[in-house]
Amino acid sequence: MEVITSTSSAAASELIAQTVELVIEVVTETKNVFVEKESFSELASYLDRIVPLLKELNKKDTSNVENTSVEILNQQVKVAKQLTTECSQKNRVYLLINCRSITKRIGEITREISRALSLIPFSQLGISASMKQDLGQLCDVMQSVEFKTAVADEMILEKIESGIHERNVDRAYANNLLVSIAQVLGISTERSSLKKEFEDFKNEIENAQLRKDQAEAIQMDQIIALLERADATCSPEEKEKKYLTKRTSLGSQPLEPLQSFYCPITREVMVDPVETASGHTFERTAIEKWLADGSNLCPLTMIPLDNLILRPNKTLRQSIEEWKDRNTMITIASIKQKLSKPVAENEQDVICCLEKLQNLCEERAAHREWIVLENYIPTLVELLGGKSRDIRTRTLVLLCILAKDSDDAKDRIARVNGVIESIVRSLGRRISEGKLAAELLLELSRNETLKNCIGMVQGCILLLVTMSNSDDTQAATRAHELLDQLSFSDQNVIQMAKANYFTHLLHRLSSGSEEVKMLMVTTLAEMELTDHNKSSLFDNGALDSLLHLVSQGNPRMKETAAKALRNLSSFPKNSIQIIKNGSVNSLVNLLYNHTSSNCLQEELAAIIMHLATSTMSQNYNEPPVSLFESDGDIDSLFSFIRFSRPSVQESLLRSFYAMCHSPLAITVKTKLRQNPENIQSLVLLCEIENQKVRANAVKLFCCLTEDGDDKEIIDCMGLQLIQTLIKIIKSPIDEEEIASAMGVIANLTQSSQLTESLLKAEGLSVISSCLRDGMQTKLQQKQLIENTVGSLCHLTIPTNQSSQKKLAETGVIPLLVQLLELGTSLTKRKASISLGQLSKNSFELTHPISRPLGGIFRCFSPPLESRCPVHQGICMVESSFCLVEADAVSPLVRLLGDSDLNVCEASLDALLTLIEADRLPYGSKVLAEADAIHPIIKLLNCPSSGLQEKVLNALERIFRLLDFKQKYGNLAQMPLVDLTQRGNNRTKSLAARILGQLNVLHDQSSYF
Repeated sequence: MEVITSTSSAAASELIAQTVELVIEVVTETKNVFVEKESFSELASYLDRIVPLLKELNKKDTSNVENTSVEILNQQVKVAKQLTTECSQKNRVYLLINCRSITKRIGEITREISRALSLIPFSQLGISASMKQDLGQLCDVMQSVEFKTAVADEMILEKIESGIHERNVDRAYANNLLVSIAQVLGISTERSSLKKEFEDFKNEIENAQLRKDQAEAIQMDQIIALLERADATCSPEEKEKKYLTKRTSLGSQPLEPLQSFYCPITREVMVDPVETASGHTFERTAIEKWLADGSNLCPLTMIPLDNLILRPNKTLRQSIEEWKDRNTMITIASIKQKLSKPVAENEQDVICCLEKLQNLCEERAAHREWIVLENYIPTLVELLGGKSRDIRTRTLVLLCILAKDSDDAKDRIARVNGVIESIVRSLGRRISEGKLAAELLLELSRNETLKNCIGMVQGCILLLVTMSNSDDTQAATRAHELLDQLSFSDQNVIQMAKANYFTHLLHRLSSGSEEVKMLMVTTLAEMELTDHNKSSLFDNGALDSLLHLVSQGNPRMKETAAKALRNLSSFPKNSIQIIKNGSVNSLVNLLYNHTSSNCLQEELAAIIMHLATSTMSQNYNEPPVSLFESDGDIDSLFSFIRFSRPSVQESLLRSFYAMCHSPLAITVKTKLRQNPENIQSLVLLCEIENQKVRANAVKLFCCLTEDGDDKEIIDCMGLQLIQTLIKIIKSPIDEEEIASAMGVIANLTQSSQLTESLLKAEGLSVISSCLRDGMQTKLQQKQLIENTVGSLCHLTIPTNQSSQKKLAETGVIPLLVQLLELGTSLTKRKASISLGQLSKNSFELTHPISRPLGGIFRCFSPPLESRCPVHQGICMVESSFCLVEADAVSPLVRLLGDSDLNVCEASLDALLTLIEADRLPYGSKVLAEADAIHPIIKLLNCPSSGLQEKVLNALERIFRLLDFKQKYGNLAQMPLVDLTQRGNNRTKSLAARILGQLNVLHDQSSYF
């Protein structure tokens, strides 16, 4: 750099002012330098302290001050100005290479400015003592300061010197060195940026040569030779051209090593030749061992060595390396020809060639570059399609080595058709091959072109997700890393999600742009997810993101997020989490909001339905979870149903149905029944045309009537609702709706008014037909049969013989008898009740037999065998509903042993109608013949005190008959005694009375 030598003839004051301006310019310029910023910053701090001194000096009379001292100061500041300008304008790499000299010049400038300041006679100009003291301290500091090259810059220089000294032509070394230089200088590591910076650096070298600075030019040529090995400094075409030109010039046959290449001690080609004091050269390790063993003689001449200093023989080492490189290039070219032959003919040769290539790659980075420049890539890719696993795995290893840290190799791989597909096929093979394929794809994903292609190959992401769950830790880690690399693309993230890998989707859902969030939430809304997926998504934070989007997003976002939340909430565990999270109110309020679109309301209603459904599966050992914070919330939501769209109505009705089967069912049912408006709304919903809404309304209505607490419901019902229910039963559209409508009727409390309403609505024929059809074709529809038989109980009440006769005429009684054995427990119970109610009027409806005629008219009298054994008259099923004529006694007796006590009680009630009033002896005989007495007695051991009481009352009447007392008394004695000890007051008293009948206790005993 030039030294400014110009002088100034201006007056001292003008020169001082000019110097002040220069100092300020230098301080400003130091902020823009590319290198040694700390040193320049320190220089600027000293110059800052000079400015006040010079300004104060300029206020004094400087006519007696010699211009020389001020000129020297001005001149040195100009030198500083020139240096800062150069360091902010010249090529940054060039400046970095010269940073040591720059640091040295900063030190020299600082000291020269200090000397110039000390020459100015401040003491003669009336400067204050404190300012003089500051000046003195500043000059001392500036004289003694030592500037050091920045540590990072020094490390770069050491790497460059090492590379030049060691003749390190390793491409990876050059790549890393160039990247390190870029990072230190704040240059982009993009290939185009690095190449431009390198070209500018070479231009600086040309300028240095023009200035005939030969020492600098030689140094720069060495640095250029080192950095040219980096991928970014030279185009692949230029490298290939240079390589092929050189390789072609070498011939095709390897050369034997020269004799001078051999170590006299080891007789092997030397790697690190060193020269001894005798002038002979040996392998370093060999001669060091010779000397370490105590000998000071030359191994060749056996003459004592003058000294033991070993000097590297750089010339010979260079010759050996050039010979090795020549032979290696020829070897690489020759191996390619062998790999091009059909694999099936020489599989072992191919494996051997691949081993040689791998060994060469592992020796030096230059070998890897030569293999790439020899255009091996297409040949190796073709080998991936072969049948030999050994060849495929070795090829994957080799391709990975070649691609590592080589943009050129990656670009060449990208140009081969179907390369990614070939590698992906290996992903799906054995884990050892698969993880090699994953490692190669991971390396290739650092190339933008290839990274864009990887995720697009069919099955690739699915195979990677599968591998990420592998027991092989290394394989799983590589798969995770590659999936992370591929997550740059939204479409890749969606493919990952479809393969059950949700990490990146959830990240985008919470922190992506609005457009990306919309894409991710749409994916969640449309995916078919397993329960495991749904649980995993919630566990990893999907709930908070979706709730935020549902409440805060734009209208379309809200709808889509709600759809996604609906999808995930279908898993009960997730719904319970939503409830426990306290999010129900916000969802319900959004449902009520008049600004919510119809689509959003439909989705929200469906979510609420899922939440309600989840409460059905709660563990009853844990505190129950409720959707509602207060009873008022129940009425509010139910009142909303009436004014909603059909799809919303359907979901909310299903929600209430689910809640009526949850641990808090009693609370919900009671609240719904207590509010007449709720029942009125439900009645209206049962009458609308929309079949799905109506079906769910009827289903909920059926649920509300199940407990028998139906006073509020009956108050709101009228003939119109009964007609609606009968109309539904007649409809063939939905069997579940028919069963629910039948269930409503079945569950209602019996009354004459209800029976009359059913008759007016033609319910008898409809219900009877439904039972007949069900018995013929739908016996598997258990609920329908149960509810139908339950409905028939309203038409068999003893107070309405007209209804009973009409029912009997439909032929239903034989069907009821069949159901005593074919139906469910509830069906058997309801059938028993209906038969029992019918039997209560049998005696009254039996046709009496007139007195037998005598003489010749005897033949016109009815035969004795046609007489009913119970009712002692002519009984017919259709007219008197006789249990005996209907063959119902035996099935009813068998039901006495049923595991369901309700069935036992209903069958007992029916059988006891045979022994009412004067029919005791006849009915008891029929029961005995049907083997009913024994099972009746066994019922004394049942846990139901009500049933025990009925049995005791029956036995008390039966044992009035001497024959029965004698025959069955002993059988009943022990259970009766037990009841006197363990029963309640009522059963104890009845049991004691019977024991009195049996002469076990005194019949006047009042103990019980």
